[in-house]
Amino acid sequence: MSLSRPPRRREDARLLTGRGVFADDIDLAGQAHAVFVRSPFAHGLLRGIETEEAGTAPGVLGVFTAADLLAAGIGPIPYLPMPGFNMPTPNEAPRPALAHGRVRHVGEPVALVVAETRAQAEDAAELVRPDIEPLPAAVDTAAAVAPGAPRVWDAAPDNIGLTWHGGDAAAVAAAFARAAHVTRLRLVNNRVIANPIEPRTAIASFDPATEAWSLICASQGVQYMLRVLAEHTFKVPRERMLVFTHDVGGAFGVKEQPYPEDIAILHAARALGRPVKWRGTRAEHLLSDNHGRDAVMEAELALDEAGHFLGVRLSVLDAMGAYYSVHGPYVTIRNTTNGLPLVYRTPAIDVTVRLVFTNTASTGPYRGAGREAAALVMESLVDAAARETGRDPVALRRQNLIPASAMPYRSPAGRLYDSGDFEAVLDKALALADWDAFPAREAAARAAGRLRGRGLCCFLECVGGLLYESAEIRFAEDGGIDLVVATQSSGQGHETSFAQLVSGRLGVPLDLVRLRQGDSRDVPRGLASIASRSLLMAGSALALSCEQVLRKARALAAHNLEVAEADLHFEAGHFQVVGTDRRIGLLDLARWLHERPGIPDDLPAKLDSTGDFDAEDLNFPNGCHICEVEIDPDTGAITVDRYVAVDDVGVVINADIVHGQVQGGIAQGLGQAIAERIVYDLDGQLLSGSFMDYAMPRASDLPPMQVALHEVPARSNPLGVKGAGESGVTGSLAAVSNAVADALARAGVAGRVDLPATAEQVWRALRRSAC
Repeated sequence: MSLSRPPRRREDARLLTGRGVFADDIDLAGQAHAVFVRSPFAHGLLRGIETEEAGTAPGVLGVFTAADLLAAGIGPIPYLPMPGFNMPTPNEAPRPALAHGRVRHVGEPVALVVAETRAQAEDAAELVRPDIEPLPAAVDTAAAVAPGAPRVWDAAPDNIGLTWHGGDAAAVAAAFARAAHVTRLRLVNNRVIANPIEPRTAIASFDPATEAWSLICASQGVQYMLRVLAEHTFKVPRERMLVFTHDVGGAFGVKEQPYPEDIAILHAARALGRPVKWRGTRAEHLLSDNHGRDAVMEAELALDEAGHFLGVRLSVLDAMGAYYSVHGPYVTIRNTTNGLPLVYRTPAIDVTVRLVFTNTASTGPYRGAGREAAALVMESLVDAAARETGRDPVALRRQNLIPASAMPYRSPAGRLYDSGDFEAVLDKALALADWDAFPAREAAARAAGRLRGRGLCCFLECVGGLLYESAEIRFAEDGGIDLVVATQSSGQGHETSFAQLVSGRLGVPLDLVRLRQGDSRDVPRGLASIASRSLLMAGSALALSCEQVLRKARALAAHNLEVAEADLHFEAGHFQVVGTDRRIGLLDLARWLHERPGIPDDLPAKLDSTGDFDAEDLNFPNGCHICEVEIDPDTGAITVDRYVAVDDVGVVINADIVHGQVQGGIAQGLGQAIAERIVYDLDGQLLSGSFMDYAMPRASDLPPMQVALHEVPARSNPLGVKGAGESGVTGSLAAVSNAVADALARAGVAGRVDLPATAEQVWRALRRSAC
């Protein structure tokens, strides 16, 4: 099923030798430099801003506040509905470029200083004096909905932006009423933040001749940025807002949308008549870019006497922060709900989600984007149910798995699983993990004075995001073939995998195929690289483009060779007349079209083609991850000792790239499980504002990983792919946390520790158990 031996990533040599072009590598003639003044308070009334002294400081070109943007008619960053998903409109929480009237989280921009140099802008920013009257802050997600909590928004007196219900509450109530056993858990999906190696940078300019803005920025897709900026915030025709993205040093969801800084410097560029560049720092990134996760989840699983799953009930307090991110409300409401109940035959689900405002930075999609929460909920429940009922956790899973013979299978969330062989994936993972030999490894650990546990996660994701995408194939006069897409590579290897796909289908040399992306003037219909959708959606569109190219080429080859189309056979890039040695290559046809002044009207004038792919439903990558940990009971320190991942991502185009995606995702899930956490104090001050305090996983924290693939082609797209970008996170968060819980349970600790399971938390749990 795989496309031969995968080529090495084509982009790596360029990126690793310093020849990449990132946003901060670009400087425009005459550009000025921007620095933002940010709120030192989590909540307060913004009475005014004193800017006169800053405005007269050396090199300063302008100081801008919300009043300037409002006078220019510039709107806030919107929350946008997700096409194809019905959800009531939540309470409004418009996110301004610069705070107006009230500040709602530490680090919120309140003013913009633009100067000739960055140093001058930084000095002048120290002279801006915001007059803020502090107010009590609602910081903790659960405490924010308690009676008497400070209000983040007057329109949401209980700090709830929306209460949403999904599933079949009556069917679940009936299932629980007849259940022989009910497992209940309270789980915390801890707040974290994506940390791409490249913080955000943006350069804005304005052309008075065309009245068009230009924004150079790191993004996950210029179409997404353009849609928000042109249609909603600036409310101008799309041709008056140009967005350009070059190389991107990681994204993971945090770069999918425009931010306040982008909007403010776009205004300043027009006001000053000069390009304006802002380079964000790591501290600003941690302080005010979209965070991820942050939910309190009450979960229940009902089982009958034989151990069959009857129903799942889930209630979620889902922190939005002070403002909605563009698609933030959908992370749990859509993605977590769609993922339940994973790979298991479970007749009914009942999900309630409350969107909670807090005086913290906004939350938005972060790799997994709610899918990891579904896996954490379900797999934690299954392990706990096995422990409570005295069942083997593998046997309990196995008896409830959806069999391959049941495909296509309609889940209680309404999704139609088109393919999957979940038991085969489980069996492959168990074999690779040497599951049956665990007792010997545990005994050896115990003899060495350490605790050992193992965790298992069988998961399924619902991926694809918006279910449309187009792609173009163009035959250039220089003999190259350009692939034009709306997705955006930020480390996934698109320059390799997309070229490999088209090279294989058209039979042309790989080095002639080039990827074009990141120019809003010249991208097809589409969205962005989010929701594991790039190869799934843009790749499928490219496959359809290839079909169009070959249809056109067949007609042209028949004309050139003076035969009927039915007499031609296409192989290895050439059309050959059957039974003869007469043939013509696809590239020869392209060159012939460029050189020939005219061809008959009934023949295609060029081979350039556009493929439009519209999916009928989401796609469903799945897998099984198994983790083993050891714990030092004297310190609580956790060592992740073994890790096995078996993933079904459908047909694999480039196995090396898929392995890398899975391994990177495992690192991020492991980091969230045992180390990473955004921490605020009770006043809303960020305590984890640098890498001295925010615990990123290190290479020494990662175990040797065995990554294997189990290909079951998807039936829902022409490539048979399912998506691979987020499975590592989705599988690892539950696998690692289950392994820690198992090790603690073997030591007599009741319940689970909240994530992240840091050494301190584990040590305290062990001490409590010993008392």
